[in-house]
Amino acid sequence: MFIWEDGMVEIYDHEGVAVRHGRARVNGIRMHYVTAGEGEPLLLLHGTPKTHFYWYRLIALLTPHFRVVAPDSIGGYGETDVSAPTPHGLLNRIDQARDFVDTLCLDRFTILGNSQGAFAAARYALENPERVEKMVLISSLTIGQCMGIEQAPTDAMRALMGYDGTPQAMRKMLEGLVVDRSKITDELIDRRQASATRPGAMEAMDRFLKATGGLNKHPILSMHMNLRDSLPKLTKVLPTIFVWGNEDPFALPETGRKLEPLLPDVKFHWIADAGHQVQTDKPDVVGDIIRQFVLGK
Repeated sequence: MFIWEDGMVEIYDHEGVAVRHGRARVNGIRMHYVTAGEGEPLLLLHGTPKTHFYWYRLIALLTPHFRVVAPDSIGGYGETDVSAPTPHGLLNRIDQARDFVDTLCLDRFTILGNSQGAFAAARYALENPERVEKMVLISSLTIGQCMGIEQAPTDAMRALMGYDGTPQAMRKMLEGLVVDRSKITDELIDRRQASATRPGAMEAMDRFLKATGGLNKHPILSMHMNLRDSLPKLTKVLPTIFVWGNEDPFALPETGRKLEPLLPDVKFHWIADAGHQVQTDKPDVVGDIIRQFVLGK
């Protein structure tokens, strides 16, 4: 495995932070990632349908304290190659994350995940506990389901599954993830639309989602999705917090409230006026929580 960087630095004026774009070849797949800042490493794992775009507001607040690394996952996301095989769906993200951090030579780090990325973070920590210092989880229906909590489909979920490749559907999908819809700008729509509709991306996403949907029916792979015993044991020894939006229309607050007593060693932070993409609605609040948790001050 080897890594290269394209040397491009972009300044996003609305955030005022320099973000370096990199390319790493991991298991023959060209993965795209962004990195910024210096200091203790912080690995950010996005969910569905997110990419590195959704971390920029948070990255701007974290870079004075951390070296932030945010990859685009396999499965048709962001600018990572669409050719990555994902026969096991979400579980393949854990393998790819493991090899990605090895490629970047990140020995120990804090791991942060949102939505499906929170499951990927937890599963990675379970399989590689010696590599993870602390863990930050954000609004995750996937973790709730893997802890045995049922939730009926919501309009936000239907908007995600109904994405048909049009800008209108992209806007509807993204607006279902936040409370403050002014955060869903035309620029963001254009960026995300270009990423989602590049050749092969929608097909890759479809394969990924279908494979993920079948995991709980598989006699062997379903065991890797079950966190009922393992996650409480992990969080007893690995410092962990959960951040959840009080207005989340995707992973409903009711789901988080049911999850909270199942993880007695995890502190839950309930954020007012925030949706599923808590760090987009309330970046200052989430940034302060992460900084205080990781640095202890």
